[in-house]
Amino acid sequence: MSDFDWGIIARSSAFLVEGMALSALLVLVATVGGLMLGFGLALMRLSSHRWLSVPASTYVTVMRTLPLVLVLFWFYFLVPLAIGRPVGSLTSALLAFVLFEAAFYCEIVRAGISNVRHGQSDAGLATGLRRGQVLRLIILPQALRAMMPLILNQIVIVFQDTSLVYVVSLHDFLTAASVVASRDGRATEMYALVAVVYLVICLGTTKAAEFYRKGLPS
Repeated sequence: MSDFDWGIIARSSAFLVEGMALSALLVLVATVGGLMLGFGLALMRLSSHRWLSVPASTYVTVMRTLPLVLVLFWFYFLVPLAIGRPVGSLTSALLAFVLFEAAFYCEIVRAGISNVRHGQSDAGLATGLRRGQVLRLIILPQALRAMMPLILNQIVIVFQDTSLVYVVSLHDFLTAASVVASRDGRATEMYALVAVVYLVICLGTTKAAEFYRKGLPS
């Protein structure tokens, strides 16, 4: 520990903060965009119309069986070929994360909605509410309570997956730390910092999900 250079962390803080900002942006966009698209996919999967449920089920199945790194490669290399112009590393990464995570959020939303007893919907319709109102006022508030722990756990997974964006030449927090470690020969300091940051963020979010789950009525 006598050779441990604490100062390298301070000297590289600006570069590391930029990496963390990119990781945070990816998590935010993937969560918000993935939830919005996943909600639509979940409604399609729950539909009694096969022309809606089958395409949604196929999309979810395909995305859930593919590694995220392959989806990143697709958007970075193949989409520019398809549209005839580059889309950029950040744009391709954001699109890949949203479309990939939407498949997982779809299953979370679908499970949450399916967890609500069918009688709740029937009771709402019997009072004169439209189906959209029943979904918005009765089903979703109850489903959200069941979904929240799973959403928090998925956010942890998304944060961990942000380290994959190095394949499209982006510097997330882990990649930024790796660059500093290689440049200055301070791998011990950098990877110790990364371990602590990941532990605090991931463990903190996981514990929040556990506390939320324990607070739910049985």
